[in-house]
Amino acid sequence: MATNRLKALNALGQSVWYDYIRRDLVEDGGLEKRIDEDGLSGMTSNPTIFEKAIAGGSLYDSDIRGAGAGQAATRVFESLAIHDVRAAADVFRKVYDATGGDDGFVSIEVGPGLARDTKGTIEEARRLWKECDRPNVMVKIPGTAAGVPAIRQCLSEGININITLLFSVPRYREVIDAHLGALEERIKAGQDIARLRSVASFFVSRVDTNVDKKLDALTKGGDTRAATLRSKIAIANAKVAYEAFEEVYASPRWKALEAKGAKKQRPLWASTSTKDPALPDLYYVEALIAPDSVDTMPPETFDAFRDHGDAKVRIRDDRETVQAQFRALRDLGISIDQVASELEDEGVKKFSDSFDSLMKTIGEKQRAMRVA
Repeated sequence: MATNRLKALNALGQSVWYDYIRRDLVEDGGLEKRIDEDGLSGMTSNPTIFEKAIAGGSLYDSDIRGAGAGQAATRVFESLAIHDVRAAADVFRKVYDATGGDDGFVSIEVGPGLARDTKGTIEEARRLWKECDRPNVMVKIPGTAAGVPAIRQCLSEGININITLLFSVPRYREVIDAHLGALEERIKAGQDIARLRSVASFFVSRVDTNVDKKLDALTKGGDTRAATLRSKIAIANAKVAYEAFEEVYASPRWKALEAKGAKKQRPLWASTSTKDPALPDLYYVEALIAPDSVDTMPPETFDAFRDHGDAKVRIRDDRETVQAQFRALRDLGISIDQVASELEDEGVKKFSDSFDSLMKTIGEKQRAMRVA
């Protein structure tokens, strides 16, 4: 019998998480089937995912009705999200136990309105962690400038953290440092570190979406060099991030922590579905297969890899080419730091817009139920 291509990724050291959550997936046995047959080992959620799940039909209507017409939409949503995350975490608990706490996580995100609010992020992360009340839950905190100290503080308190919206390698290094600093703080205080886990979600395809627009404008203006870099920079950026991961987690500082039971903060490749129809459907997934990493795939990409994915470690390929690509990008006047800043702002806005739309939908459902 042929090896399941998704399980082949597990054998190479890469975990596959689902970039999707819906209550019926958990309740009808579909999630358990993907765990057992495909080696699925985690799940993430965000405001956009929940917006599609809740606004896309009547699946959650009875819960919205049960919450009462006078309940604030934000509280209704949080109740629904916590219920679903807890239920999914219970299904993944066998993965968590079997891997010694290395996998089997489900993520829930702090409100997108807190992306620039360190104190508010810490308070909400503490509350979500307490209310979810599962060891295999991760709280998602954006990797903004305000998010980094919140990440360190929450990790130092023993909260599993999934850092989201990472686009910049320098910011990623700050996030890694926050992880190491939190571990050192816990050790100094005599606190347990054996079960503390974290992932750093580095967004991929959105980089090309941004850069390619800039390159296309240059090409249209007659600069023939620009076309050669099209759809290359996102993978190059992720490969440089992985180099940073390997460098830091081979350092004496890390080795001292590892000797005391610390576990690496794994890079997680997010936004790995292709947005450009001219690209192969597994363009980013196959390029970023790497040991000690996670790929979070939406259902279509997950199914595509099961069908025709080629499981082979490629993350270290063409490292010299990567540096040449970044030099060429700079020569064209495109700053990857500026791209990262634009994408961070855009990402925060997208999640905020999804959250606002979801609150409007819940409010409309509540009003319709009052009339009925």
